[in-house]
Amino acid sequence: MVDYMIVGLGLAGTAFCENLRRNNKTFVVFNDRSQTSSRVAGGLYNPIILKRFTLSWRADEQLPVATEFYSGLEQFLNVRFDEKLNVLRKFASIEEQNLWFEAADKNKLKPFLDVALAQNDNAALNIPFQFGKVLQTGKLDTKFLFDSYEKWLSENDKIYAQTFHYEQLKVEEDCVVYQNVKAKNIVFTEGYGMVCNPFFNYLPMQGSKGEYIVIKAKDLNERNIIKSSIFLIPLGDDLYKVGATYNREQKDNITTEKAKNELVEKLNGLLKCNYTVVGHVAGMRPTVKDRRPLVGQHPKHKNLWVLNGFGSHGITIAPWAAKSLYDHIETKAPLLAEMDIARFTND
Repeated sequence: MVDYMIVGLGLAGTAFCENLRRNNKTFVVFNDRSQTSSRVAGGLYNPIILKRFTLSWRADEQLPVATEFYSGLEQFLNVRFDEKLNVLRKFASIEEQNLWFEAADKNKLKPFLDVALAQNDNAALNIPFQFGKVLQTGKLDTKFLFDSYEKWLSENDKIYAQTFHYEQLKVEEDCVVYQNVKAKNIVFTEGYGMVCNPFFNYLPMQGSKGEYIVIKAKDLNERNIIKSSIFLIPLGDDLYKVGATYNREQKDNITTEKAKNELVEKLNGLLKCNYTVVGHVAGMRPTVKDRRPLVGQHPKHKNLWVLNGFGSHGITIAPWAAKSLYDHIETKAPLLAEMDIARFTND
C-alpha cells in the first residue's frame, strides 16, 4: 500500500508529487502524456494581466510559493529550467502609458510594475510608444522540467507510463485499488483530460485550445519577453515562441492554418525583420467557467481528490494549490472556498 496514487503529470501532478516527496509520503504516478497543454505552453510566469494592467487572481500570494518551489525542484533534480526574463509590454498609445502609471501607483501592483518606462533599442521591433516593464517574471522550460522529473520517477519505480482506465479502479472504504496498486488516496491531475473522468466530469471544465508557432529570426536578437497582442518569447539560438490563440470551440490538440495565420498577422505588426516559421504546436488549457481552480474531495468517495482547472496561469497557481490540497488532506486545513469543488456539488 502506498499513501497516494496520482493520475496525470502536468504542472498540477508534478507539484503535488513534490509535496508528497518533501513530506516523505509514498506514491506512484500514472501518466500517458495524452494532455499536452503544459508541455507546449509558453512557460511564462507573470503576475499581471497585461490587457488591463491588473493583478492575476491571488498572484501576490502564489508567486512566492512558486518561486521557492521551482528553485527547490531545480536543486533536487540538479537541472536548470527557470530563466529570469523581463516582460516588456508594448504600449499602443500615450493613453495606455498613462493607464500604466495609474496601475503602478496601486499598492498591490507596485512590486510588479516598473514606473520607469523602457526605451526600445531594437531596430527589428515596431515600438512607437515605449514599453512598460513587468517585474518578477520569467520562463520555465516546462518540457525539460517534466522530462527531468519523469526520469527521476522512473529511476525510483514511481511511474507507470500508461493510460489510466477508470473502470478498473476499485473504490473501497479506506483505500483505492488499481490493478496491482493499492493506495490510501488517489488524486486526479489530468488537465483537460478530466472531461473523460467519470468521477469528476460533472465539474464545469470548459477547455480552451491554444496554439503557438515557433519562428527563427536571425536579425531579431531579443532577450526580453515582448507582449503586444501576442507574446514573443526568446528560446535561444535565434528561435522564438509566438502565441497564443484562444479557441473555446475546438476540443483537440491539432494545429490549424487559421490559428497560424492569425499569429503570423499579429507578428507582422510587431517585427520589422525577416523570419521563418519552423514549428507549430497546440494544446487544451484546463479552463473553468468561473475561472477558478477545481480542487477538493469527491462528494461521495472520500479518498478521491481532484487538482485541476488552472487555465493559463498553471505555473504560478500549481505549487500553491497543490500545497493547499496536501495540507487539507493531511491536516484538515480548510480549502479556499473560491477553488473548492464543493461550490459545484449541488449544481
